[in-house]
Amino acid sequence: MPELPEVEVTRLSLAERIEGARVADMALGKPLRWPLGVEPQRLIGARVGGVTRRGKYLWFPLQADTRGEAPGGLLVHLGMSGSLRFDSGLPHPGPHDHFRLMTDRGELRLTDPRRFGAVVWSAALDAAPASTLLGSLGVEPLSADFTAAKLHAGLRGRRVPVKQALLAGDIVVGVGNIYCSEALHEAGIDPRTPAHRVGPLRCERLAAAIRLTLERALAAGGSTLRDFRNAHGMNGAFQTQARVYDREGEACQRCGGDVLRIVQGQRATYFCAGCQRR
Repeated sequence: MPELPEVEVTRLSLAERIEGARVADMALGKPLRWPLGVEPQRLIGARVGGVTRRGKYLWFPLQADTRGEAPGGLLVHLGMSGSLRFDSGLPHPGPHDHFRLMTDRGELRLTDPRRFGAVVWSAALDAAPASTLLGSLGVEPLSADFTAAKLHAGLRGRRVPVKQALLAGDIVVGVGNIYCSEALHEAGIDPRTPAHRVGPLRCERLAAAIRLTLERALAAGGSTLRDFRNAHGMNGAFQTQARVYDREGEACQRCGGDVLRIVQGQRATYFCAGCQRR
């Protein structure tokens, strides 16, 4: 599913092009994870502001042309299989195109085969439903707020495996399944290690590894395992650079040991038992 790198790649690929665009129309397909929460006609005429990201959510602020309107903004989540396109002259909508925002600069389109994504209207980021959806998210891993000390403080009270603690999203946000496996390998930490046993020194390595892994993923355009495309329709390439993810049975690039696959919390975990220690 799209994680933080894919969502940030999406934002970067459309933010400058859509900012200032005027909403001309909107079309909804099959229901998504949550209802839109506003009559589409109320948003016509609004202009799109600067697009921001929080975790795996994108926020499209809308500025009203006339007083009395309350356009708020649209909070977008790509779910398990969603991707956004923004362009003029897009092909005729298909069966998996469930949200279309037509503007004077092109069409913003959400394609989501599994329909776990969402487009939700909110009056503001600090108002419900946006504040409810974003309120429990952890620190942004690419921000200055993400430190080894904060990571250690979040992990030390948890007895679940460290990988599951990271995936929960309330300590650090957006470090998805691929990037957890890769970061733990980079830090030399076995994913089965109880979270509370990852001490301050290993948290230093892990925080640095998380940041490095996500930066590499951003540089590669994210990961495309099946459905993800950026707003230009281009695939990501990080999956071709992964050192352990989906490499079961291959030799570890660091120590030469075998890459193993286990299942944790119904998700595949890849690691090297030779150089990742509990």
